[in-house]
Amino acid sequence: MRKTVLLTALLVAGSAYGHTAPSGMEYSAYCCNGDGMSGDCQPIPSRSVKAVSGGYQISLNPGDHRLVTRQHVFFIPYDKVREATDGGYHACLYPDEDTLRCFYAPPQSF
Repeated sequence: MRKTVLLTALLVAGSAYGHTAPSGMEYSAYCCNGDGMSGDCQPIPSRSVKAVSGGYQISLNPGDHRLVTRQHVFFIPYDKVREATDGGYHACLYPDEDTLRCFYAPPQSF
């Protein structure tokens, strides 16, 4: 019985955290599902990101993110951008490739 309670507690605690980027940056649990190999958050190329009036335009093509199978263009207002502590850009696509759930950018860029 105690083992079952401990295992349940560990599973619940583990699900409260996001996975980690290759750089070691931790993604928010709200933003990611899965892990570093199968999760929906990952670094994206800086060439995919353009600062525009009021926010960022993120253009993702196949190869820019593991879930992208066709071109997507997203707009994220500055007040919705999360801070990337590793100096890079990151995109979290959930529940599918058509939805940019979270976008991370370096602090000096927003």
